[in-house]
Amino acid sequence: MNKLPFYQSSIEFHTQAINCYEEQFTHNPIYRSFCDLTHRHPSDCESQVQIPFLPISFFKTHKILTGTPHCSHVFESSGTGGATSSHYVADIQTYEQSFLSCFELFYGNPKQFAIIGLLPGYLEKPNSSLVFMMRKLIELSDCTDSGFYLDDHQKLHEVLKRREQNHKKTLLLGISYALLDFAEEFPFSLSHTIVMETGGMKGRRKEMVRDELHAQLKRNLGVKEIQSEYGMTELLSQAYAKTDGRFHCPPWMEVFVRHPNNPMEVQEHGTGCLNIIDLANKYSCAFIATDDLAKVYPDGSFEILGRVDASDIRGCNLMVS
Repeated sequence: MNKLPFYQSSIEFHTQAINCYEEQFTHNPIYRSFCDLTHRHPSDCESQVQIPFLPISFFKTHKILTGTPHCSHVFESSGTGGATSSHYVADIQTYEQSFLSCFELFYGNPKQFAIIGLLPGYLEKPNSSLVFMMRKLIELSDCTDSGFYLDDHQKLHEVLKRREQNHKKTLLLGISYALLDFAEEFPFSLSHTIVMETGGMKGRRKEMVRDELHAQLKRNLGVKEIQSEYGMTELLSQAYAKTDGRFHCPPWMEVFVRHPNNPMEVQEHGTGCLNIIDLANKYSCAFIATDDLAKVYPDGSFEILGRVDASDIRGCNLMVS
């Protein structure tokens, strides 16, 4: 499988972003109409920060496609409240290339892990992009211990205990409330397991700030760090935080901040509302204005500070730091 380009410089990314903007301006009627409203066209844009970023709410009300009426998959948000977002994916292989290349960049070959998903509720939603990604990673791990464990905490505990005793590497990815439930029921010390949360209390437990969540999980599971995955239905790429809730992007994805009261005022770093360029989203819209509040650092990493409203981020990974 071909991997997405690993852009070697900000200049190269800038060139590809401008080219993508011109393509989507020309062949995406919804995005073109939005650009017209902002009075910004490709001839007006000399840098990424001048590109109009489509409000994420458009995915709840419009079919966002570039260049083709065909789509192979439709991903839908978890929809914990209000309308759900729909992401029409013209080429599912692009999504697979994106999440597999990103995973290998940050964690290496999936075959070195047993990959375990603790995602109750998500499996009831056949159009979840998170479940699609996890199914593929589980398949590629080629390990009999890999799989979705839902609410079978006893079995999960037995598997983790055995793998720990045998010094086998495991990746445990779960939504916040499910990890908390498991860690409280079966507290023990993990030395060979990566614990990764993707947010989401889903009304099952009281909301917790990220520091409190991570501290409780570290205490009950005996790990030094709780890692995090940041993704959403409307994107085809993810960012990962290995320490301190600070996310890093793959080379085909960059983040910016916009002023909360002036969406056209965009900066490369600072604190504000999070804008994302995801060049894997070439058949949809690569320029998304999210409803997250974030701090973007000069090196391009970022942390989530909260949310503007109750938007449907995949996993709702928006706890205040």
